[in-house]
Formats: sequence, structure tokens, C-alpha cells
Amino acid sequence: MPTLFHNVWNAHSVRTLPSGQTQLFVGLHLIHEVTSPQAFDMIRQHGWRVAFPERTFATVDHIVPTSVQKRPFIDLTAEEMTSVLERNCREYGIELYAPGAAGGEHQGIVHVIGPELGLTQPGMTIACGDSHTSTHGALGAIAFGIGTSQVRDVLASQCLALDPLKVRRIEVNGTLRPGVFAKDVILTIIRKLGVQGGVGFAYEYGGSTVDRMTIDERMTMCNMSIEGGARVGYVNPDDTTFRYIEGRPFAPQGAAFTRAVDWWKQIASSPDAVYDDVVTIDAATIEPTVTWGINPGQSVGVREAIATNADEEALTFMGFKGGARVEGTKIDVAFIGSCTNGRLSDLEEAARIVKGRRVAPHVKALVVPGSQAVSRAAVAKGLDEVFRQAGFEWRGAGCSMCLAMNPDKLEGNQICASSSNRNFKGRQGSPTGRTLLMSPAMVAAAAVSGAVVDVREMLEEVHA
Repeated sequence: MPTLFHNVWNAHSVRTLPSGQTQLFVGLHLIHEVTSPQAFDMIRQHGWRVAFPERTFATVDHIVPTSVQKRPFIDLTAEEMTSVLERNCREYGIELYAPGAAGGEHQGIVHVIGPELGLTQPGMTIACGDSHTSTHGALGAIAFGIGTSQVRDVLASQCLALDPLKVRRIEVNGTLRPGVFAKDVILTIIRKLGVQGGVGFAYEYGGSTVDRMTIDERMTMCNMSIEGGARVGYVNPDDTTFRYIEGRPFAPQGAAFTRAVDWWKQIASSPDAVYDDVVTIDAATIEPTVTWGINPGQSVGVREAIATNADEEALTFMGFKGGARVEGTKIDVAFIGSCTNGRLSDLEEAARIVKGRRVAPHVKALVVPGSQAVSRAAVAKGLDEVFRQAGFEWRGAGCSMCLAMNPDKLEGNQICASSSNRNFKGRQGSPTGRTLLMSPAMVAAAAVSGAVVDVREMLEEVHA
């Protein structure tokens, strides 16, 4: 009867606190340069040590420049924040992946490098000072973002005081049509359930559609659970999960891997698991999806009209009218990357669209791999040249234009077709800049067309 969430939660529960909260042991702690400095200062002021430094891993991603990554960084703030993280990790014996340092070849967005290094494993509890930590749930972990004071708590004790969550099962069944991707699925879920619909819930994704998804696709869905209000999103581990993990640097090896798989199978939700809520979605009804508003729940199918009674504030800010269509909207910037869609398979899908085409003259287009490993794999496949020949800028690994914490920002009221996860006002650096979220393939199609288009039309040309 138990779900994976309950199995993992109970396995890591230390005790029930007088407040009714659970004292939860954190199996893996991931940190980066933005939310950790104050946490380290606090434990230093108290004279505390890091309880389990071997369970904490660090990288730089949010502030790291993507145009030139030679150290010292030209951006003085980025260099200082990286140097502070280096000093903290050195003092407390924490492994760090940063440009220009030992282990720099593993640098990347924290939610990309965790899975690709095999740090992320089924049955883990994973915490990071970043809301999109839910990404790691794609491998059957219970992963969640935490604030700076909680980063301090994990460093000092490896535990957190947390309220348990209800569990909503979201079943997606059937076959996705060509040109429809995991990004479209999660945008559809958020549109259906709302940006606050998941508050108090963990989202369990399943159904025949999810069963057929790759780990990369599952990560895209779990990543944006937080945009739907859920703190946790996960997929039960299966053979796809085990094949993905096997052989990775931090994965169990040999007989230990076999034993691990046996346990990972046991912690999955049982067939008769009881859920607090169940939602079903027909995959065949999902269209290539684009946001039109100022939160990820404000989206439409690319050929669908915005509702006539849509939120007036969002319409006014974005420059749309109720009853209009997003298709045909001229863009200024195209961004392919982020912890949502900066993996190799994302770049491959986008490259398939741009090959043999050129970026529209008025569009600035960027491709930013999610990690150094993704970049190396893409270069080995010649994807960097495909993008460069099409007129894209090929950048170093980092968060880039997903958020305004590095030099990659919108200017004025530019409109950006983005494969990232948030379209809030000011999210990409300009208070009047506008963001249209969509799949990497849709971003690629918009870049070469100069406007939002239905990627399915280009896919038909590719297959012709």
C-alpha cells in the first residue's frame, strides 16, 4: 500500500519532533555559490563542523559567465563568489567542481551534474539550496529545495525538520504525437492543475507515457514540479533508471550495484499504493505548448487562442489580447539551456531543427550546455558546429539566461523564446523583458523563423 514517497521518507526518518514535524536525514546535499556563503558563515560563527562532508558536493552554476570561463572571471562578482565557495569547500573538506580548479571538468548546473555523475540514486533524500532540486526525483529520489538557514542545518547536522507531504499520482497515458516533448507534458500539467495546485503534495508521475520516457525526459518533468506548487516530483525507478545509473562514477559497482537494484525495486510504489489524489491525462491531447503570461501555468497549445477572459495583468505586460494566438509572435532572443532542458538529448532535438537553416537576422540565439560533460558529448557529435553554422552562439556550461544572476540577460522589452522554467516578470534580467517558455525544439524553430511557429511543420520538412 505505501508509495515510494512514504517508503523513502520513513527510511530516513530519525524521529517525530514535538512540533509534529519529521527529523529527516538527508542522504545527499548539493550546494552552489549562491545560497551557501551565509550558511557557511553561520556554522563558522557557532564553531560547528560540517557533520558529513562526504555527503555534500559543490559546483558553480548560477553566476558563472558562459561566454568566457577562464579564471579569474572578468565578472568580479562571479569571481568573488566562486572564490568564497572554493575557500569554504577547502576549509570543510567538501568536493567542488568549478572552472579552473581540480574537478573543473565536472562543472555544470547542479541538477545536471548530480545525475550524470551517479550521485543521484533511487531511494535517496536529496536537498539543495535551489527550488529545482525536484529534478533528481526522476531517478526515484525524494529531492527538494531548501533555504539558506536549512543549508546551514544540513551542513551542521545532516538533518532537517520537515512536514510530511500528501502524494498525488499524475498518470499520463498513450503516445505523444511527433513534435510534442516532455516540456509540453509538464506545461500542460501545470496549466491543468495550476501553479498552486501542488502545494502540500509530492507529485508521482507515471502511466504508459512516462514509463516510455528517457531519464532526461523524466528530469524535465520533475524539474518543473515546483512550478506547479509541488515541493517534490518523482518517477518510480525501473529498468530505464538502472541502465542510466550503471557505470557512472559515484554509482555502486559490481555486486554492490546488483544489491542496490534489488533494494531500489523494493522502495517503488506498490501496485496497490494508496494516493491522496489521482489525475489522468491523455498524451494524445497534448500539443506543442507555449506560455503567454507571467507564470508557467499561463500557457496554450501553439495553435490555440488565449482565453478571452485571461488575466489582464499578464496580457498587458506581455502585449497580448484575449482571443489572440501566440503563434506568429516575433521574438528577439532564443535561449536553449537550463536545468530543465540543457542536456544532450535537448540539444540533439534542437539541432535536428536548425541543421541546414539560419537564425533569423534580428534574433540573438544562444545554446548553453547544462554541464561540461554535456558540452563535450555535444562537440563529439558535431552539434556545436551545427549550431554555429546556423548562427547560434555556443557557450560554456552554466545557468545563463534562465535567471538574471550572470551577464546573459534580456534588454528592454525584448521577447525571449526560452527552454527554461520560469517566465516571471524580470526573471531574465530586464524588468520589462518577456519570456515565452517552450521546448528546445520549439525554441530552435522560433530562432530560425524569427517568430513563434509550430515545430511540427519543420519536423515534416526534416522527415520529407
